[in-house]
Amino acid sequence: MSRSVFSLVLFFAVSVFFFSCKKNDLITSRDASVYFSTDSLKFDTVFASVGSVTKSFKIFNNNNGRLKLDRVKLMGGNSSSFRTNINGAATYEMNDVELEANDSIYVFVTVTIDPNATQMPFIVSDSILVEYNSNSKYVQLEAFGKNARFLRGETLSQNTSFDNSLPYVILDGLRVDTGVSLTIPAGTELYFHANSPLIIDGSLNAAGTVTNPVLFTGDRLDEYYRDLPGSWPGIYFRGSSESNTLKFCHIINAYQGIVASGPSPTLPKINVEQCEIRNIYDAGLYLVATSANVSNTLIANCGSNLVIRQGGDHSFTHCTFASYSNFNVFRTEPVVSVYNYNDADGFRTTGDLNATFTNCIIWGEGGIADSEFVTGKDDNAGFSLTVNHSLYRAPAPPANATLISTISNSDPLFDSIDVFNNYYDFRIGSEFAPGKDAGAPTPLLKDLDDENRNVGAPDLGAYEKQ
Repeated sequence: MSRSVFSLVLFFAVSVFFFSCKKNDLITSRDASVYFSTDSLKFDTVFASVGSVTKSFKIFNNNNGRLKLDRVKLMGGNSSSFRTNINGAATYEMNDVELEANDSIYVFVTVTIDPNATQMPFIVSDSILVEYNSNSKYVQLEAFGKNARFLRGETLSQNTSFDNSLPYVILDGLRVDTGVSLTIPAGTELYFHANSPLIIDGSLNAAGTVTNPVLFTGDRLDEYYRDLPGSWPGIYFRGSSESNTLKFCHIINAYQGIVASGPSPTLPKINVEQCEIRNIYDAGLYLVATSANVSNTLIANCGSNLVIRQGGDHSFTHCTFASYSNFNVFRTEPVVSVYNYNDADGFRTTGDLNATFTNCIIWGEGGIADSEFVTGKDDNAGFSLTVNHSLYRAPAPPANATLISTISNSDPLFDSIDVFNNYYDFRIGSEFAPGKDAGAPTPLLKDLDDENRNVGAPDLGAYEKQ
């Protein structure tokens, strides 16, 4: 090998060796830098004794050499409400963690909060210390805790009244037995786990107020799940159930909002007043061969808002049925469908239908249904449907319906529809809205906000423009 070639090879070999040594040298200077992907982890409301979602952050070594983390420690240690997994190990402290140049490790964090005596939400905090080269850095941890009563797979076999001092968390479902009543006062909050329906074989009386509604929703309160439909099954009024009233109730994020089936010795089987049913994956209100009186109620952003099957006796007054396809629900069904038959398991059952819609808004956008208001009639059963002073969206009037002073296909001009930011205000937003002063007089003197209505010429829908 010539001297020049040998010298060149030797130069590259020495360079590679020197570079490798530099990359593998352990940096000990205090000037070395360690970066965190975030300087704090904040957990949304966590019920006491129930674990949270898992959150994480990364620790980066952006230096050109190896760096040793002398200590990564959860400061509260074993007594902390928080639990950590550091670089793959479930521990609250890890020492002498070496990071290669431009490498990183994960730290995962969960929180389980111990119950206490307070009725108000409270804050639990801790921090994670990272020490290296005589430097100390912290990542702050914070969670909002909330005490609750927990009911697991219970059947109420005697008349029961809840109280609103603490929320209820329902695990494995809650059932009200036949002949038994459950009373829920204003301001009560009920949070249901994923597999936990509310089943009513007896009676339910949920009486909220405009300022203190009764809340039915899922038990996942962190940001991703906060607006996720299908988080819990819903409320089911079965065959033996009767004399049910829901007033100023919010039913949110369920798979189905309310399902009522079967006749009742007292009419209606369910009475729904000044309620909100929204963000429902399937049907907001599903009625099968039953009876319902629904007034001043918003049913919004559902797979389908109202489904009536196998007839029944139904009255809807000053209701807003409105849905917009969004990131959580892509609509494939009409907003409202009314049938005097039900096809299930290859069989058809029929029932006489008597239904009225008065001063209602039926509107949908972004779905694939041809019409937002559809009907189905089987001649083996009666079919009486009256649509009175209502606005609906459909390419043709609903078949077999009697229409009185209706408005079709005119944008209701809701106050605010922001699909991208998942914000909806279904109040009438303009003095020039087609539903403004377009209603027929009814005995309902208040709207969903408990504001006065224009008695002689009320607005259509659940809200009166103020």
